[in-house]
Amino acid sequence: MRILLVEDNHRLSNSLKMNLEHEGYSVDTAYDGQEGQDFAELTPYDLIILDILLPIKDGLEVCRNLRHRRMQTPILLLTARDSVDDRVQGLDCGADDYLVKPFAMQELLARLRALLRRQQSYQPGRLEMGSLIVDPTTHSVERAGKPIELTPKEFALLEYLLYHRNQVVTREMIEQHIWNYDFECESNVIDVYIRRLRRKIDDPFAIKLLTTVRGIGYRLTPSPEG
Repeated sequence: MRILLVEDNHRLSNSLKMNLEHEGYSVDTAYDGQEGQDFAELTPYDLIILDILLPIKDGLEVCRNLRHRRMQTPILLLTARDSVDDRVQGLDCGADDYLVKPFAMQELLARLRALLRRQQSYQPGRLEMGSLIVDPTTHSVERAGKPIELTPKEFALLEYLLYHRNQVVTREMIEQHIWNYDFECESNVIDVYIRRLRRKIDDPFAIKLLTTVRGIGYRLTPSPEG
């Protein structure tokens, strides 16, 4: 899942980016409100983490502007302000959640998962397709009771395909949601990761789940297995 992080404290931003990427998220960073709004209007993010006290344009104004443009991307506000009035103001401007600094990384990750689940295409709890079971909370994967080890990027790719099961997912869609602006995507990198994923979740099993739609992209389809 691709996240936009708008935070002017470079040390905090770098720490959050590192932790989020370790969890398999793709993260773009902006350091002022105008830059953050520009990023959000140009790229289809799955979620936005938005600090309130930002240079040029504060987070509340950015949030209002994005909602005025009918952008429905979930927004989590970060702030050192912890009064009830501050929280109400943040939620009234269109934010979906509000987290007060300092916070535990575990709580931020739990709130991100909850916000993603609220979107129509996301489902709570474990993701299952036949004997394939994926747990976004623990990043564990198994098929037919056999644990499967995936890298964070492989896990993110599988999770994205599961959220879009039965749909043809193009290379462009995968690139937009799994990689960030800093990544120089080579022409065959998506194919490489698909091959790695297929070797782990499909090759050892008789029934295949991941199919290639020639010239278009890929599709994860359910099987008749139990």
